[in-house]
Amino acid sequence: MNYQLYRNTTLGHTLQETLDDFIQSGQISPQLAIKVMLQFDRSINQSLANRVKTRLTFKAGHLKTYRFCDNVWTFVLKDVEFREVQELVKVDKVKIVACDGKGSQAKDERD
Repeated sequence: MNYQLYRNTTLGHTLQETLDDFIQSGQISPQLAIKVMLQFDRSINQSLANRVKTRLTFKAGHLKTYRFCDNVWTFVLKDVEFREVQELVKVDKVKIVACDGKGSQAKDERD
């Protein structure tokens, strides 16, 4: 299973808008646009899992809400500090969505 979380990023929105324009102008079919978006999901998930090596830590002042639904954790944190080596960033509110990536990777490779 490939998560579609990254469709809500600037890159995902821009890709979707471009595909919509291509569909409207008759350059591609809606079925092809769906295939492109599914490939985007697979590629972004694989790239983030395999290529990103940066690690950071965070500390929250308060856990405002949390939820576990359909094997997805969602946390809303307040007064959060992110630290990467020497750099420190403080934010008022953060939403974290965490999905199980290890169980889905073997299935994705078979698809």
